[in-house]
Amino acid sequence: MISVLFAVLTALSNGAASVLQRRAARTVPDTEAMRLSLIGHLLRQRMWLGGIGLVIVAAVCQAVALATGPIAVVQPIFVIELPATLLMAGFVMRVRLPRRLWSAVAAVTLGLALGMASAAPDGGSTSVRGAAWVPALILTGVFEAVLIGGALSTRGNLRGALLGLAAACGYALTAALMKDAMARLEDGGGAAELLTSWQLYATAAAGVGALFLLQNALQAGTLVAVQPPLTLGDALISVLYGVTLFGEHLRTGWWVLPELVALTLIAVGCVELARSPLASGTAPPPARRLR
Repeated sequence: MISVLFAVLTALSNGAASVLQRRAARTVPDTEAMRLSLIGHLLRQRMWLGGIGLVIVAAVCQAVALATGPIAVVQPIFVIELPATLLMAGFVMRVRLPRRLWSAVAAVTLGLALGMASAAPDGGSTSVRGAAWVPALILTGVFEAVLIGGALSTRGNLRGALLGLAAACGYALTAALMKDAMARLEDGGGAAELLTSWQLYATAAAGVGALFLLQNALQAGTLVAVQPPLTLGDALISVLYGVTLFGEHLRTGWWVLPELVALTLIAVGCVELARSPLASGTAPPPARRLR
C-alpha cells in the first residue's frame, strides 16, 4: 500500500532528522543555551539544515500517507520512529548496540506487525462528514484539560507521563485534522479550497500545542516515563479518531487478545529503548564503541 510506504518513510525521515539535529546541537557551546544566538549557530551547520530538510520531507510523506490510507493504518506505524532513531544514532556515533536494545527493537517491530495483522484496519471515508468534529473536539478538549490539570497537581515522572499522554492526544488530533484537510484536494477543490479550510489551520495549531506539551513532559519527567504513553497514546487515540470520525473498521472478538499482546510488546520495547544511553543522549561506555 502507498499509505504504508509513506508512513514508513515518515518515521525514517523523522528518525534521521532527530539524529542529525541532535548531533549538530552537541557542537553548540553551553554558553549559547537558551539564547537566540543558538539558532544562528545551528543555521551555519549543514547537518542541522539537513535535519530540517528531513522534517519537511517527513511532513510531506505523512500528508501523502494520510491522504491515501486509513488513519488507523498510518499512525500506528510511527511507533517504529523511536527504534529507527536509536539504530541510526548508533550507526552515526559508531556505537556497538547492546543485545537488550536489539531485543527491544525486535519487540516493538513484532508488536506492530502482530497488532496490524490482528486489527486489520480498513474502510472508512477520506473526510469527516457533517458536524462530527463538534463532539470530537469537545471531548478532546475535556480529555486534554483533565490530563493537564492532573499534571499540574503533581510532579516528576507522573507529571511527565500525563503530559506525554496529552501530547500524544495532540499529535493524534493533528493527524486527523491533516487527513480531513487533505481530503479537500481529493474532492476536486484544489489548493484554493485546502488553503481556505479551517482544518488546515487547526492542524498547525494542534501540532504546535502538542509540541509544547511534549517539551514540558520531557522537562518534567524521564524519557522512560514519557515515551510509552506518548507512543501508545498516539497510536490508540489515532485509531479511535479513525473509527469514530472516518468510519474505519477494526477486527474485534477474539482478535482483541493478540491485539493486547501486541500492545504489551510495544510498551515493553518502548520502555527498554527509552532506558538506552542513546535515547538519553549520554555517551555509551568506551568498551561498546566500534573500532
